[in-house]
Amino acid sequence: MQDSIPNQKRNVFAWLRNWYGRFERPISSISLVGGFIFDALTLRRVDLFWDNVWVVGHLTIVTVCAIWINLLDNTANEHGVRPEEDPQKLHFWLVNVMQFFFGGILSTYLVFYFRSGTLAASWPFLLILAAAFIANESLKRHYARLVFQISLLFLAFYALAIYLMPIFLHEISTKVFLISGGVSLAAIMIVITILALFSHERFTKQNGWSVTAAIVIILTTMNGLYFFRLIPPLPLSLMDGGIDQVLIVNGPGQYTVRHDVQNKNDPLFAIQDFFNWSQTVHIMPGDPLFAYTTIFSPTALNVQIIHEWQYYDTAQNAWITRGRIVLPVTGGADNGWHTFSEVSGITAGSWRVNVLTSTGEVISRLRFNVVTQNTEPELATEEIN
Repeated sequence: MQDSIPNQKRNVFAWLRNWYGRFERPISSISLVGGFIFDALTLRRVDLFWDNVWVVGHLTIVTVCAIWINLLDNTANEHGVRPEEDPQKLHFWLVNVMQFFFGGILSTYLVFYFRSGTLAASWPFLLILAAAFIANESLKRHYARLVFQISLLFLAFYALAIYLMPIFLHEISTKVFLISGGVSLAAIMIVITILALFSHERFTKQNGWSVTAAIVIILTTMNGLYFFRLIPPLPLSLMDGGIDQVLIVNGPGQYTVRHDVQNKNDPLFAIQDFFNWSQTVHIMPGDPLFAYTTIFSPTALNVQIIHEWQYYDTAQNAWITRGRIVLPVTGGADNGWHTFSEVSGITAGSWRVNVLTSTGEVISRLRFNVVTQNTEPELATEEIN
């Protein structure tokens, strides 16, 4: 009787193991999508200690799994089944744990970076993160390949360092970005050194060259995206913003604004607001306009941002800059830092306000189409605190 209880437990464990191996793909897909939705709803601030402990913890687990996998025998059995495909093998479970936690890391990055930048300016970098997220789910068989593991690890190290270094150093600059690259490179070199020392069979000369090439490609790509201003400017992000016909300052960060009547309960408005599509602004000839923004910046990271007002010149087929207003932002406020700029001499047509960092990265764009009329437009009043 006593022996039957452990046997029953072993049978239940074996059944669960085989059941997971059979339905692994749909379970993995559901968990990754569910994790992404969970992150989008729960992640709040990029500088919160426990949010970053969560990310670093995931990255640590992924790193340990990557090293451990390469210390195991990866040869196929007599039936041609590789260890990562066999639920009876530790290799299988390490790959699944690694894939799951990588999905958690990449979904976090997608949430943070998507909030920080504008799709029109940062789509190449966001596309790389989205491709890595999809590859993590679809290319599980490649987890047995050292180059694939190292490439995803290095990208994960880099994406984390890009927004953590400005928080630690209280500065956003090209120097800090280059430091981020150096920290990421040092981290991946530690992993490679461990693999080279303890897994000689896997880390062959050919693999060494392939890993080096992958790191150089990622390093070059990330620097290229940065210097072409295509990486979202984390840890800064736009929390709110809009174009107003009237803005009255009631106190520090307290405004009364008046703008076109908008039905915020209309589903179409929600879609337009999410994708930052152009809004229509009605004014009388000669009236000024105000651009209001709420910028989140981490604690102790006091920066300057720029409101770059531009109108579209149909004759030149180009955006023409009307003004660049430099504005201070103080970090640490949960609800962000309120600031605004004003431009007069507005004419009918397409306009936009580029919200930029001092180094030129696009935090967001406020797009609007100006319509002039000879009567006072109908405006709604809103209090901003």
